[in-house]
Amino acid sequence: MSDLRDLYQEVILDHAKHPRNCHRQETPSCHAQGFNPLCGDKVRIYLQLDGDIIKDISFDGTGCAISTVSASMMTESLKGGSLADAQSLFEKFHYLVTSPMEAIAQFPELGKLEVFAGVREFPVRVKCATLAWHTMKAALENKEITSTE
Repeated sequence: MSDLRDLYQEVILDHAKHPRNCHRQETPSCHAQGFNPLCGDKVRIYLQLDGDIIKDISFDGTGCAISTVSASMMTESLKGGSLADAQSLFEKFHYLVTSPMEAIAQFPELGKLEVFAGVREFPVRVKCATLAWHTMKAALENKEITSTE
């Protein structure tokens, strides 16, 4: 268990220091901005679509480490996937971070995103972890602004 915890910490630290896909897209197919009023996190998600495929996805903004790492890992997980895959991953990720420990099912498709399982123990931090995900969903629904209130 200690080795797994060390691996998870390594993944989180790596994404915190070197966030992936952290840049603004000049001509995205859709975009949205999200705000977490509890801690002040702000994120913008940009998507470049090719039909129902997420050709490119990126983010920018300011936020705590959990918010930044979640956005970074989300973009890696969704890039190149379908819109249906994005919706499915959103639902599984949300379930992972909001469900009681004993109710958690294993979702192998979450891969490294499972590092966020422990966030459920800190309800205020759940909003940090899900902000980028809700903002991505808002962008796909053509909503320009979302909040985790």
